[in-house]
Amino acid sequence: MPKPTHKSKKRLLLLMITVLVMFAGLSAKMAYVVFAQGEELQEKALIQQTKDATVAAERGSILDRNGNVLAKSANAYTVVIRPEILAQGNVDSIVSKLAQVLDMDEETVRKKATNTSKKEIWLARQISDSVANELRKLSLPGVYFTVEIKRYYPNSAFLTQTIGFTNVDGVGLEGIEAHFDEYLSGQPGRIVSETDVDGNTIPLAEQYYIAPENGYDVVLTADEVIQSFLEKSMQEAMENENAKGAWGIAMDPDTGEILAMECLPDYDLNDIPNDDMAILTAQSRNSIITSVFEPGSIFEAITAASALDSGAADTGTTFDCKGYEMVQGQQIKCSVYPESHGQQDIFEAAQNMCSSAFIEMGISIGTQEFFDYLYDFGFGQPTGITFPADQDGSVMAEKYVRKCDLARMTVGQSIAVTPLQMVSSISAVVNGGFLLEPKIVRALQDSDGNIVKEYETVTVSQPISDTASAAMRQLLESVVSDGMGKGCYIPGYRVGGIAGTSPKYDDDGNEIAGSHLDSFIGFAPADDPKIVVLIVIDEPDRPASFGIATAAPYVKSVLYESLQYLGEVQDDSEASQPAMVDVPDISGMSIEDAKTALDTAGLRYIADGTGSVESQEPAAGEAVIKGSVVLLSMDTEHEETDMAGMLIVPDLTGLSIMQASVELADYDLKLVINGRGTAVSQDTQAGTAVEEGSSITVTFSSS
Repeated sequence: MPKPTHKSKKRLLLLMITVLVMFAGLSAKMAYVVFAQGEELQEKALIQQTKDATVAAERGSILDRNGNVLAKSANAYTVVIRPEILAQGNVDSIVSKLAQVLDMDEETVRKKATNTSKKEIWLARQISDSVANELRKLSLPGVYFTVEIKRYYPNSAFLTQTIGFTNVDGVGLEGIEAHFDEYLSGQPGRIVSETDVDGNTIPLAEQYYIAPENGYDVVLTADEVIQSFLEKSMQEAMENENAKGAWGIAMDPDTGEILAMECLPDYDLNDIPNDDMAILTAQSRNSIITSVFEPGSIFEAITAASALDSGAADTGTTFDCKGYEMVQGQQIKCSVYPESHGQQDIFEAAQNMCSSAFIEMGISIGTQEFFDYLYDFGFGQPTGITFPADQDGSVMAEKYVRKCDLARMTVGQSIAVTPLQMVSSISAVVNGGFLLEPKIVRALQDSDGNIVKEYETVTVSQPISDTASAAMRQLLESVVSDGMGKGCYIPGYRVGGIAGTSPKYDDDGNEIAGSHLDSFIGFAPADDPKIVVLIVIDEPDRPASFGIATAAPYVKSVLYESLQYLGEVQDDSEASQPAMVDVPDISGMSIEDAKTALDTAGLRYIADGTGSVESQEPAAGEAVIKGSVVLLSMDTEHEETDMAGMLIVPDLTGLSIMQASVELADYDLKLVINGRGTAVSQDTQAGTAVEEGSSITVTFSSS
């Protein structure tokens, strides 16, 4: 055997080194793959070798307080196509049939049907059973069905803004569906199974199943029956008053639970108007909670309650109505201006909706104490309801409030509230004096009916005493039994209430001519209230429009049906039946003659002007409760000076320079001084209307 040469030894060494380097490189690469990329590659391998399918959790239902289903989930079919299989048949024929049955654009269907880059494509989601059955009969190759969960609302257009809705994937977008989405949706489960190289499940291979956790049911405080009463009455109001819209809410004053709540117009929750986002957005807004309005006369109940509680007035206090009040040179009219109510006690003032009396009460309370009551009644702050967009309303900062601002606030002007704030505060007025946090949700429960979370009654404050509350129940009952609120009178039941009318404003804060909101809030039984109902009518089509005529009859309907449903016993005795009178024909009469004819018949009136009567409501010959209000539409408007932006000059005679300066400053007028001593004359006579900021020259004399 020849002895290896030096050259061959060198080649052998080089080969060994090369092998060692390659081995070291492979070892390093293997180490990198195992330790650095191992977890990532294992995940990729698992994805390639297994199919991970999500198991949807069943979305919880939404129930009323008695367990009636208001929203639930049900199976729905989704059409799935497999382009590779579909391509083996007559594509044109299949596409045409699919487009026709599914009411889809044929080109859209064709584009998806010929997209062979995907194994499966969802063509149409959550179709009806009838459409699914029609497709099954055709037995089209490459067309399959998968089962999804669809949200279903048994009552269609019902509690619309409160319940809200979900998107096609079952995610809550509005209302309770959105606000309680995390509780309703639950946690999805999983099925993991082994697959072959083509992604098909391997028969008899192992499968791992993680069960879903179904969502909780949300139990509302709303009562399906009372909700139906409210919605029916509001629909009638919309039609009869030819109104733009209506808001309505019913509450249990002892618990703060909302028994019914609706805004009209609304829509079918099973057929969301997705094609018009402006309409959907507007009609999805729960205006009871999110919209503010100037409450008008219904706010006088808050003023009276504050006055009785503070001692600024009592049940024996009297007031003198001139038909208007002059405060810091501003004229604030009573409802009967240019006439007056004259001398009256607090009960008569409430029955007459006399603004003068309530202004006097508010000024007697004083700004600081009045604001304490405002905040204790919940105005200017969110209510705390478990619902989206809880608004706080608008209350002027106390430090900027002048005497004239306070006067307007006492009669529901220069303040903005939500309907929810208003019904909550009136509930406090009549329930013994306690402001409660309003509730729309009673509890969360699992699918077996076990309570998971309960929402308790929360007391926010006690703005007035039980004594003042008892007096207010009597006061507001007299408004219905003997006053302007007779439109809400129910024979055999004790009912209390108060009406309001307020203007509407544009985005710049300017009053919109001819546009107004009419409201009435009523409660019963008056001695122990079980239900409070507020209805606001948006732009009723009436020349002379007041909440006593446009809203009170519909509140009456809800109260009557609810009291019957709640088992409240009706007094059918003869003593409980009201005296009835026939409305006289006063068409063409002067306002003076019409007043005489109505007084003789035992009826009240409200007119929208002076001159002669053009029309009346109720009509002549109609039988009404004695003491009811007849609305008069006159052929001419009041002939009066436009007082908008004008101030009335006060009498400065006898005042010192300092006193005159302070007096005019209160009236936003400027003092021009002539002489010294005590005021003896002024260049602008007292009682004259002048523009804000005008200068008044006053002559002073020391003699």
